[in-house]
Amino acid sequence: MTMSKTQPLPLLRHHLTSENERRRHDVIRQQPIKILQIGEGNFLRGFADWMIHEMNASGKYHGSVVLTPPTPRGGAKLEKLAKQEGLYTLVQQGLQNGEKVEKRQLISVFRDYVNPYADWESFLQLAELESLDVVISNTTEAGLTYTELDYVPGEPMVNYPARLTVFLHRRFQTFGNDPKRGLMILPCELVENNGDMLKSYVLRYAREFGFGEDFCQWVEQHQLFLNNLVDRIVTGMPQADEYARLTGNWGYEDHFLTSAEPYYIWVIEGDSSLDQRLPLVQTGLNVKWTQDLQPYRQRKVHILNGAHTLMMPLGVLHNRTTVRELMEDEQLGSWVKQTIAEEVIPSLSLPADELQRYAEETYERFYNPYLEHRLMDIAMNSLSKFQARVLPVLKTYTDKNGHLPQQIVRGFSALLLLYRVQPIEQEGTVLFRSFTLEGQPLDIRDNAEWLQQLAQHWSEGSSQHETDGVVDYSKAVQRILSDTRIWQEDLTAIPGLVEMVASNLNDMEAGRL
Repeated sequence: MTMSKTQPLPLLRHHLTSENERRRHDVIRQQPIKILQIGEGNFLRGFADWMIHEMNASGKYHGSVVLTPPTPRGGAKLEKLAKQEGLYTLVQQGLQNGEKVEKRQLISVFRDYVNPYADWESFLQLAELESLDVVISNTTEAGLTYTELDYVPGEPMVNYPARLTVFLHRRFQTFGNDPKRGLMILPCELVENNGDMLKSYVLRYAREFGFGEDFCQWVEQHQLFLNNLVDRIVTGMPQADEYARLTGNWGYEDHFLTSAEPYYIWVIEGDSSLDQRLPLVQTGLNVKWTQDLQPYRQRKVHILNGAHTLMMPLGVLHNRTTVRELMEDEQLGSWVKQTIAEEVIPSLSLPADELQRYAEETYERFYNPYLEHRLMDIAMNSLSKFQARVLPVLKTYTDKNGHLPQQIVRGFSALLLLYRVQPIEQEGTVLFRSFTLEGQPLDIRDNAEWLQQLAQHWSEGSSQHETDGVVDYSKAVQRILSDTRIWQEDLTAIPGLVEMVASNLNDMEAGRL
């Protein structure tokens, strides 16, 4: 089952910096397998695997990881990692308390590597391990889905929830309904209520596959599907020049070199007693066990992600390229901080001082000199992002204060101006073209149906007339905000929003922030 047994020792082993590290790496290959990991990608290596490494290094945990890929394409990657004995380098780069940080660690947590698409039975045999206690996954949002399919015994399941269902059924067949063989399941996919969602899919597949109500009850009662929130920017392999600089300094190559920012937090909706099973807090890691994940999710979604969504259109319209470049612009950077402090934080439920500390940490992440976080990458699917990240704050602020949040509405206005698109056919594909305030062309990537609607609204609402040099945008804005297909509600019902957006558009066309 282990793919690395016949592989020669990798060069990385010789760069473990102390005898203690070398001994610990040898020990990890003998530790009982306690964690099944679904996903070999950058994020888990720079987040969960690093934490497992830290737990083992602290002496508070004694367990290894068996690694499996989420899709058939991951098999080749698994083999390459096995050739490195599972060793890889994590470099943390960024700002911490205002100081530049660059820290290198060789991470050792993997004991075995199983490709379920090539060896389905070996994968299912992992369910028979008495030592197994935790499942961690990151199959992306696209992987945490339900699709109709048939269960054929002996054939691998590509769909992750279906694959986990068959895996848990093998465990049930092996141990009966023994409650002690229940697993702690931590889906790290960026989906709200990810644990609840995965559990519902597993139970649905269990009934469709005919696994019986006894199995379903065992899943209900003894498998811990925990909602959790993960937060760390993991960029993975650095750019070629940065890779050459790092490996040149270290004196070795690493095909799995993983770079991440220093900041991280893992919030898990579960009883704090679970830290006895997975001693993350005991190790001193920034992990919170909580009975209510929602305030932490709101904090991340509305401050970190919301700031990205708010800043992007203004930055792009003013020809800024990256988050750091925008934040270093005196006017734009101050606008972001003012908006978060005066309009976003007062609309959230956690204590204001805690939210302000989180905001300051967020700004430090935005200034990270090692990250090139492009605004046009953030721009993808901004309509749905605005609905999830910013619109709830706009409405909450308005309800609390009896008037609109001016800066949030300004960010919304910039988004609509950026989305003043024109459909252009190019090589049989329809692109939606927009322009910066200086006339540079931009291709907007979002829901094609919504973009087509916006193009029509801007076109048919273009009978604006000029009075004293001022363009009347009210008709176009009225059409756009009332389109329930885009917003899932009629935003013209929010008092004063149409008028404020139309006024902002005039300011922006005149070059005013």
